[in-house]
Amino acid sequence: MTTPTTGRPQAIAWRHFLRHYLEMIAAMFVGMAVLGIAVRGAMALTGLEFPSGDEWASVEMAAEMSIGMVVWMRYRGHGWASSLEMTAAMFAPLALLFPLLWLGAIAGGSLMLLEHVVMLPAMFLLMLRRRSEYGSAAHV
Repeated sequence: MTTPTTGRPQAIAWRHFLRHYLEMIAAMFVGMAVLGIAVRGAMALTGLEFPSGDEWASVEMAAEMSIGMVVWMRYRGHGWASSLEMTAAMFAPLALLFPLLWLGAIAGGSLMLLEHVVMLPAMFLLMLRRRSEYGSAAHV
């Protein structure tokens, strides 16, 4: 028979897991905003123009979001392996989507949306793979 306390540690672990997933998404958006402003500001000060094109915008966004996420992950005590694995999840969609863009199978305007449609579940699946790491309060 199950007592109310039997499932409690597992429920707590899932709460930690989901909270951490949402924290990483928030860190990605902070990274995108802060670094996006910094990059554009630095380029404006130096008189440079950001390269145009959907591919460049997608790579820039993935890089800025990855930096924000890795900073947060390292702060939370995750190792470099987990941090780099999550970074790979940010860039992997581009390897799939760029050829589709170049072949005309997808429109340039939908590239970033599709990137997120693949990126966010990829991150979630990687976290499930290391559920014990992401589901605990301490990540060291």
